[in-house]
Amino acid sequence: MEVVILITNGAHHKTYGPLGSRVRLRRSHRYDASLTISNVALEDEGRYRCQLINGLEDESLSLVLQLEGVVFPYQTSHGRYRFNYFEARQACQGQDSRLATYGQLYKAWTEGLDWCNAGWVMEGTVHYPIINSREPCGGRLLLPGVRSYGSKDKSKDRFDAFCFSSAVKGRVYFIRGHLNFKEATQACQKDGATIAKVGQLYAAWKFSQLDHCDGGWLDDGSVRYPIITPRTGCGGLPDPGVRSFGFPSKLRKKYGVYCFSVK
Repeated sequence: MEVVILITNGAHHKTYGPLGSRVRLRRSHRYDASLTISNVALEDEGRYRCQLINGLEDESLSLVLQLEGVVFPYQTSHGRYRFNYFEARQACQGQDSRLATYGQLYKAWTEGLDWCNAGWVMEGTVHYPIINSREPCGGRLLLPGVRSYGSKDKSKDRFDAFCFSSAVKGRVYFIRGHLNFKEATQACQKDGATIAKVGQLYAAWKFSQLDHCDGGWLDDGSVRYPIITPRTGCGGLPDPGVRSFGFPSKLRKKYGVYCFSVK
């Protein structure tokens, strides 16, 4: 379905929809009809078409806007395979991200994503990416690849989610301390910030090279830490990534906290 964003006759223009307030014509010269989008968001991805009409002549040009980002697997504090499709979509949105497309999951696999739990993607299909074939993940005889469960019932079938987050519009930073979850949230607020979401931490790791060896609370109650340069004492894994301690007790366990500031 196509949605009109902007109509112009060269002298006057009118914008439409939620994207309308963030678009304008570049107008670098009198014949320039390039569209400029400010404050690009995850939902702006897609195909754009420009149609030029000059009397009886009609010319159309299409292009696809694709954002650079990071794909990460996500599950609830209650364990794996708890989301139907709509819950998975909502869970990703709640962590400042959205469901990844199959293409984005495939690209992440080519870049090293290896995950044994199946998850929903935007198209409503279910997959899991495997680099190292192993017994618990389909067996050693299956070749590496993005394994597929195909289309599933969006309301009844339950899996994890693969989320996609792009460049973070702000700063993620760590506050050291021995804090339970409530104290961690208050520490960020006292600093004029909010407790970071999972998608924001992944984006800061991917695009801002955030590297910190200490686990910290995040908005969903999980404890994670981002590693760019693997080293002794920082999880023991050989590859960069965002490590997870899961979902510890919010009352009894104490860690630092990752905060997010738009400043």
